[in-house]
Amino acid sequence: MMTGMSSQDKFEQLRDMTEQLCRFVTQAAEGGEPIHAVEHGAFDQLLQMGHQVLTAFVAMQGTGDLGPEQALPDGRTVCRLEQRRCRPYRSIFGDITIERTVYGTREGQKIAFVPLDERLGLPESDYSFVLQDWAQAFGTEHPFAKVQQVLQRIFKVTVPVDSLERMNRQMATPVATFRQLQPAPPPQEEGSILVVTADNKGIPMRRPAEAPPAGARRKKGEKANKKQMATVGCVYTVQPKPRTPEQVTAALFRERPPAHGEQDNDPQAQHKRICSCLSDDEHRGQDQVFAWIAQDVEARWPVTEEPMVCLMDGQVSLWNDQAAHLPAGPKVEILDLLHVTSRVWDAAHLFHREGSDEAVAFARGRILRILQGAVGHVIGGLRQMATKQGLRGGKLRRLEQICTYFKNNQSRMRYHEYLAAGYPIATGVIEGACRYVIKDRMERAGMRWTVAGAQAMLDLRTTYINDQWEEYQNWRIEREIERLHPHRDAINEAPWPMAA
Repeated sequence: MMTGMSSQDKFEQLRDMTEQLCRFVTQAAEGGEPIHAVEHGAFDQLLQMGHQVLTAFVAMQGTGDLGPEQALPDGRTVCRLEQRRCRPYRSIFGDITIERTVYGTREGQKIAFVPLDERLGLPESDYSFVLQDWAQAFGTEHPFAKVQQVLQRIFKVTVPVDSLERMNRQMATPVATFRQLQPAPPPQEEGSILVVTADNKGIPMRRPAEAPPAGARRKKGEKANKKQMATVGCVYTVQPKPRTPEQVTAALFRERPPAHGEQDNDPQAQHKRICSCLSDDEHRGQDQVFAWIAQDVEARWPVTEEPMVCLMDGQVSLWNDQAAHLPAGPKVEILDLLHVTSRVWDAAHLFHREGSDEAVAFARGRILRILQGAVGHVIGGLRQMATKQGLRGGKLRRLEQICTYFKNNQSRMRYHEYLAAGYPIATGVIEGACRYVIKDRMERAGMRWTVAGAQAMLDLRTTYINDQWEEYQNWRIEREIERLHPHRDAINEAPWPMAA
C-alpha cells in the first residue's frame, strides 16, 4: 500500500538506489566485468528504480481526500466514505497497490466518485495502459503464450494468457470507430493510380461444444479442422509503370536477369491500408470490408483523370460486391494475371508432360498471346486442340473449366491496354496481406480461434500493419480516460491536496 512511508521517504530511497547503481557501475569497471553482465545488472536495477518512481509518484498524490463532501459537476453532492479502498496497478515495473479515498451516498452503496482515479487517469483493468500497449503490440506478431514468457523474462511481470486474450478483445473494440475517423493521406504523398483489391482466407476455428471428439471417425467429406472465412481488403496508390507483353513474359519465365537498379525503380505502393473482417452468423465479412474500402476510396480518390483500378482473382462474389459497394466513376477491372498463368500451365499439362520443354513452350506462347490481347483466340485454340487430340473424360472437363474461366473474365483480361497504361496486373499486394495478416499469425500449429478472438486479432493486427499503432493507442487511451473519468478536468483545475 501507499501507507507507512511519506513521499519524502520514498524519494530518499530513490536517491539511495541511484547511488547504488553508480557504485555497481564503478565496481564492475574496476573488477573487469564483461559488458553484457553490466547491461543485465543495470537493467534489473533500473526496473527496481522504475517501481520506486511509480510508488513515489503515487505517494505524492495522497489518497485524494477532498473533504467530507464533494459537489460533482453534474450537480450531485457525495459524501466521503469512512473506509478507504485499495486497487492494484500492474505496470511494466511490477505491481503496486493504490489506496484511495472514495465518495458515495453511504457505505455499502455503489461508489460514485474516486478523485485519485480521476487524477491519475487509471485504466479500467488492473493493467497499465503502457503494459497493455506493449503486450498487445508483441501479441500481434506472436502467440500469447510467447508474450507471457517474454514479459516475464524481460520485465519480471507475470500476465496470464487468458488475461492477454481478454486484453486483446477489449483493446480491439474501438478499432472500427478509429478507422472511420482516419483522414485521407496527404495528396502529395499519393501515386496517381488508386488500386482496390480483396481476397478471402480461412481461419481455423475452435470445435463447438456439440462437435464429436477430435479423435472420432469423420463422415465422408467432413474436414478435420473447420475454417471460417475472413475477407482481407486493401487500398493503395501507385505510380504507373508502362510495360510490354514481351517484357512481362520474359520476366515470368526468367529469361533475363533484371538490369542493375531495375527492380529498385519499380513504383512502390503508397499509403497501403488493410482491413480484415471475419464472417459469422450475423455478419458477412465481405460486406464489411467493401463498405470500409468504399469509405477509404471516397476519401482519397485522386482528382485526376486516372480511373480506379480494381484488381482481384476470379471469385464472382468479390466482383459482385465491388460493383455494389464502390462509388461510381471511371473504373478498370483487372483479373489477377497469376490466376491466369496457373490455368495456362494446367492446360499445358493436359497435352504435355510436366517439366517438358513442350509444356514450357505451350505455356509461354499462350501467356504471351493473352498479354497481347488475344484471349478469344487462345480459348478457341485450346478447344480446337482438345478436339484434334481427342481429349476425353476428366481432362476434357478440366480444359472446359479453364476455357469457361477465361471466357467469363475476358472483359477483365485486356492486359495489352493495362500494360500500356502502366497499371498493376498481379495481386501480390493482397496475396501478401492475406499471408501476413492471417497465415503468419493465426494459422500456426495447434491454433484455434473463437469468432470474437479472431476478429479482435484481425483488427489489431491490421492496425499495426497499417503503421497506425501509436496513433491508435493514443486515441484509444484518451477516449478511455474520458469515458472512465468524466470529472478529470474539473479535478485538475481545483487545488489538489498533495501528500507531505
